[in-house]
Amino acid sequence: MPRLRLKQLENYLESVDDFDNPKILLEQYATRPHIAACVLHSIESQFGDIANKSICDVGCGSGRLSIGCSLLGASYVLGIDIDEDALDNCKDNIEGYEATCVDLLQMDALFIPDRLRKSFDVAIMNPPFGTKHNKGIDIRFLKAGLSLARTAVYSLHKTSTREHILKVCTDWGVKPRVLAQLRYDIPATYKHHKKKLVDIDVDFYRFEPAPTK
Repeated sequence: MPRLRLKQLENYLESVDDFDNPKILLEQYATRPHIAACVLHSIESQFGDIANKSICDVGCGSGRLSIGCSLLGASYVLGIDIDEDALDNCKDNIEGYEATCVDLLQMDALFIPDRLRKSFDVAIMNPPFGTKHNKGIDIRFLKAGLSLARTAVYSLHKTSTREHILKVCTDWGVKPRVLAQLRYDIPATYKHHKKKLVDIDVDFYRFEPAPTK
């Protein structure tokens, strides 16, 4: 069972700073504290996939998921992100929490080197959902996570893409499971955003990699 109750975890994660300068081309939206807490608490309470596990946070951003894993007792967390500025934010947050089990690596998550393949028990991610400029990037992130993890990948994807994701998993021999459907609240982040807050239906998945041959 989780070492922290859900509300305790959420309270801790509310203090994690978001991006200083989010980049629209990278679709940088911080994972909201209540969503991060619910997701991580469920991973640990239902599957025991955080405490004493090695975890890769794919596209770690400012580090809320990485820090949450540390708080729930992960043995090791590697946060990877392509953006140097995001990693600077993440580093500051990690130091504030004294999350000593968390390391950071600047790397394009879409190109996983052989040395990291199947190096982690679990991969977690809140990938870009894929705008017209990044169509299909959510699936590419999922593929990266599956190449990193031995046991499971946990990820968030727009509910509207569920049929496509389930088909992709069938093609890949991956076992998907929708654990919950969430209301993902995105605050106004960029200049073109007209509303203060937008809710998006999002699926929270557990994926089991295809058996190795």
